[in-house]
Amino acid sequence: MHTITRLTPDDFRADVAGLADLLTDVVADGSSLGFLAPFDATEAASWWRARESAVADGSLCVWIARGADGIAGTVSLALERKPNGRHRAEVVKLMVHRDARGRGLGRALLATAEQAAARVGATLLLLDTETDSTADHLYRAAGWTRYGVVPDYAADPAGALRDCSFYYKQLS
Repeated sequence: MHTITRLTPDDFRADVAGLADLLTDVVADGSSLGFLAPFDATEAASWWRARESAVADGSLCVWIARGADGIAGTVSLALERKPNGRHRAEVVKLMVHRDARGRGLGRALLATAEQAAARVGATLLLLDTETDSTADHLYRAAGWTRYGVVPDYAADPAGALRDCSFYYKQLS
């Protein structure tokens, strides 16, 4: 059983090492999250620490799923601060540790971000993911609409170029 919790700025700082371990695991398993191999926990922790000011000012909301073995998953919601875009937000860095997959945790984290977006008045959500990945199938099953595919958009951790699917979801 996992408990999903939104991190306060203090919690975020305290959980950077666990978030780094999760990110390192997901990249090592081949997920295309913007990083190339070799990728270690030091680099991952540095990437997470660079998000600290956004968490502190509320423009980035981060949730973790914690289980008996530590952080098993995370999702973030980047809120748009421009006046003409405050109705939208972006779901970013949905990750589930490979040992926790296949049990609905990704879907639960996604639903958490969607519900939080609705509570703050966001009516349009956006995200992107590697085409034909497990995440790609999750988003379609969760009612997201793919509005385009860009060929060779980003490299996977091994450096191979992969297509990227772009999605939106309108919240009522």
